Formats: sequence, structure tokens, C-alpha cells
Amino acid sequence: MGKSVHTGHRSRMKEEFLARGVEGWPDHRVLEFALFFAIPQGDVNDLAHELIDRFGSLSGVLDASFDDLCKVKGVGAHTAVFLRMLPTVAQRYQSSRSRKDTIVSCQEDAIELLEPYFFGARNELVYILCLDGKDQILAIRRVAEGSIQAADVNLRRIAEEAFALRASKVYLAHNHVNCLAIPSQNDWMTTDVVRGALAPFGIELVDHFVFENGEVVSLADSEAHRGLEFLLVSGKNRHRR
Repeated sequence: MGKSVHTGHRSRMKEEFLARGVEGWPDHRVLEFALFFAIPQGDVNDLAHELIDRFGSLSGVLDASFDDLCKVKGVGAHTAVFLRMLPTVAQRYQSSRSRKDTIVSCQEDAIELLEPYFFGARNELVYILCLDGKDQILAIRRVAEGSIQAADVNLRRIAEEAFALRASKVYLAHNHVNCLAIPSQNDWMTTDVVRGALAPFGIELVDHFVFENGEVVSLADSEAHRGLEFLLVSGKNRHRR
């Protein structure tokens, strides 16, 4: 009996990955490769195609809920947990690359540090980036989950984190879910409230960022357009040092 065309397929893909990474691979092939490690035997190519067709893209698969993944024939609880785990591991990897002695010398440095914390987020999250007097990173802390409305931002939590770290400067950041990264009136109100609460204690609110699906808006940059239009910076086009 002749060998199946799939004989050695997994080994060949692993060798190709080690040699060149996934550069040039279509989404379904990247997903197929990932599924090797959740489903150790058998052909998972058809399953990869089915998942991409069902959820629209690789990111759609990885953002899908556990329950929705389990509805796909061939996806068990183990595989669903594995797929849900991938975005969180990538997020932790990106955030852990920043060292505590990193200097935040400009707006782009702060954006680069904060962006991974919103990767794959399904809810609105609020973070602060705290710096010392020399602009060195002290910590990045999640201070709220849910709406960014002023009433929902825990000013006491923000202040306690900043005081405990002896921060001199703070960047505030949150994400929008399923809408444009355009600041709302509540976002502006929150910026004003947080800035006013921290200023008497000598803590500067440097900027407030709104993230959404690869895009980010700086409220500091948008100040001149407040109430009119906002400066939208593409994640692909914005300058990086």
C-alpha cells in the first residue's frame, strides 16, 4: 500500500517553520500548524479551513468564545482551550519584553508598551502606565474593566496605584470594542477628572490613549480638535523609532 500524501506532512511543516517561520503562510496554514499541538494525530487541514470559514479569519478564530469554538465539529474542550490560550500567551509575551528600566521618552514609546495589553480584548479595559521622575517605567496596572465612563473609572484605584509606586507621570489608556477609536465625550470627561484628581499631588497625566483593533488615538494630540474631529493614527502607518 502506497504512502498517503499526508505522510510526513507535520514534520515537513515543522522543518519549514524552523527555517523560515510562518512568513507567507495563509491563515488556514498557520492555524493548521497550531492545531498540530492541540490534536497530536490525524489531518487537521480540513478543520483549519472550517474554522477560518466559520469565523472569517485567523483573528476571528482566536477571538471566538469557548462555547462557539466547541460548536465546530472536531473541536473538543481541549482544543478550544488551546485556541483561547494563544492570544493571552502572545499578549503576555509582548508585555514581558519591556524591561522595568525602559525609558519612555515619547508618546510612541508609551503606545508601544500599552498596546499589547489590549490585544484580543473582548471587554473594555482601563490601564495606567506609571513613570518615575526620570521617565523610567515603574509598572503597568489594570485599574478597571468595563465602560470608560467617568463614573465607572475608579479614581481611588488609580490614585492608590500611582501613590504606591511613587509615580511622577501617568499615561491612561483604554480600548473601544466594536467601534472606532474615536474619543467620546465620556472619554474627554474622564481625562479631565483624572488629570484634576492627580495634579494636586504632583502627578502629571501625560496623555490618554484610545485603542481599537490596531488603531490608537491620543487625546493630547486631539485636544485642538476637541468637539470637532480627532486625529486617528493607524497602527500600520504610525512612526516607530
